[in-house]
Amino acid sequence: MKNPHLAKRYWKNVTTPMGSSDELVHSYDDSIDLSLGDPDVTTDFRIIDAAFRDARNGATHYTDHAGEVPLRQAIIDMYTEDYSHTRSLTECMITTSGCHAMWLVLEAILDDGDEVIVNEPYFTPYIQQIGLARGVPVVVAAREEDDWQIVPERIERAITERTKAIIINTPGNPTGVCYTRQTMEAIARIAVDHDLLVIADDIYTAYSYSAPFIPMMTLPNMAERTVTISSFSKDYAMTGWRIGYIVAPDYIIQTCKDINENNVFTAPSVSQRAAFHALRLRNEIQPSLVAEYRARSEHCYERVCETPHMSTSGPRGAIYLWVNISETGLSDVEVAARIFREAHVLTLPGTAFGPHCGNYLRLAVCVGIGQITEAFNRIQQMTIFSA
Repeated sequence: MKNPHLAKRYWKNVTTPMGSSDELVHSYDDSIDLSLGDPDVTTDFRIIDAAFRDARNGATHYTDHAGEVPLRQAIIDMYTEDYSHTRSLTECMITTSGCHAMWLVLEAILDDGDEVIVNEPYFTPYIQQIGLARGVPVVVAAREEDDWQIVPERIERAITERTKAIIINTPGNPTGVCYTRQTMEAIARIAVDHDLLVIADDIYTAYSYSAPFIPMMTLPNMAERTVTISSFSKDYAMTGWRIGYIVAPDYIIQTCKDINENNVFTAPSVSQRAAFHALRLRNEIQPSLVAEYRARSEHCYERVCETPHMSTSGPRGAIYLWVNISETGLSDVEVAARIFREAHVLTLPGTAFGPHCGNYLRLAVCVGIGQITEAFNRIQQMTIFSA
């Protein structure tokens, strides 16, 4: 939209399918939403009640600029207890969501024209987040035939003298891929050899079904060159609390803190208290949450496998299925539109996650098994999914 009252850099902006899905879902009274990754499970009441008590007792003020000390210490302790990895308090900062953390990090590390390597399919906001920090995204394709693992040779071919960082996301959105240790070690080697940072977008760490999650920063020589971004949104069903964090070398944390003084100053105090209690209760809360989403993923996988002209890999991680619909002979946008129009089921077309993803749809298993069943009962009545 060209308007003199708008910044010119936004004149060519187009609302993404992810950005418009919340409006579409209200088009039909019986819509089933498989589009957004917003866990439908309400935050555990023990977290809510404890945060409410803290608010009643006065936790309604600004916190330490980097985040309240008890929460940062709990995060540091979690890495020590769960991954035998030690960090200092000055290497952790609390943010207002994982997306806010990503923006702060990119703003802190990028000069104009610096390049950031992003693997396609990618989380939709990455490209614009890099652009907002005046960087240049360099997209490297992952492929289904490689099981969506990063191929090191493709990364190395994309590196130039302006490359500053590589973004990785495992378990991944939208594919659900969990990078193997071999893949992680290959990325680490590339980062060390080329003196690059790795930005690890660790949003779905609890949802690693086939093997334990490996934080990039725990690999040899990677603590000093890994910036870990995480969030309580998915691992604790706390999307609405908007709370995340950064773990990184202290010079990056200090710069992010200085930038944030001019942005949101501090993350919400009540949300920080909720995050503290979530960590404290993680071994009680997460197992049932993960079991629920794994069961949904497996059920959705079974229904995809029995649907003509659909295929996907078995659930490995995250809360999504990345479904190949190329056998329909239609584009992802056409298929998604027809599924919504004919079956009243909202999905996201693959090109929301990269321009070369036109053979795919992303399905988020953020509704119960009953609704997933109903969604596929409707989809399988469509002519494009008939045998």
